[in-house]
Amino acid sequence: MKRYIDMIVRYTEDGHIIPLAVRWSAGELFEIDKVLDVQRAASLRAGGTGIRYLCRMKGQERYIWLENDRWFVEGKD
Repeated sequence: MKRYIDMIVRYTEDGHIIPLAVRWSAGELFEIDKVLDVQRAASLRAGGTGIRYLCRMKGQERYIWLENDRWFVEGKD
């Protein structure tokens, strides 16, 4: 299941998108410590494809997808 999320991002002058923070539905803001990997990939659990970012937040790694100008994570069913 896709869970759409609000993101704070930075656009570089050469067109790259760098995610900076995730705002969850409860209003919590989590800063992204580091982007570890970026590649085009499918979400096997939630369905859909896009740019997959592997991010480290508060010591935990999490995948975040950018699909057609919307950001999502794989939610629990």
